[in-house]
Amino acid sequence: MNADTTVYTIGFTKKTAAEFFKMLQKSGTKRVVDVRLNNVSQLAGFSKRDDLQYFLKEIIGINYIHQPLLAPTADILNAYKKHKGDWSVYEPAFLDLMKKREVEKRIDPATIKGGCLLCSEDKPHHCHRRLVVEYLRSKWGDLDIRHLG
Repeated sequence: MNADTTVYTIGFTKKTAAEFFKMLQKSGTKRVVDVRLNNVSQLAGFSKRDDLQYFLKEIIGINYIHQPLLAPTADILNAYKKHKGDWSVYEPAFLDLMKKREVEKRIDPATIKGGCLLCSEDKPHHCHRRLVVEYLRSKWGDLDIRHLG
């Protein structure tokens, strides 16, 4: 993989802080790009926005960026999470949102390339971070995707 085009993804759920930071450090990511809608919840533990920004800088010397343009709307997220919606409904709704927002034109590829998209889900299969990187790859064409967990 070419480090100039690699994009990592990670979720913090079901990971200890030690596991989380070791995964990031080992990957060689240049920055964490937080794509969560809600990043200040008490439920976020060590990944709460201000704490995470501090820990990333102090522990592994990388930057933190919050990019809400790549997060779902509250309506889309609530329909899936709180109302136990179906992934087959969530996925096209989220992809349509990315298309309407034209994120591929509004996000600097340099922010994404070499970075690691952060969300809460422990696995990428049913998480919007996977949808984001796959969508951007379909538009930009030169992203190597690596899911850290």
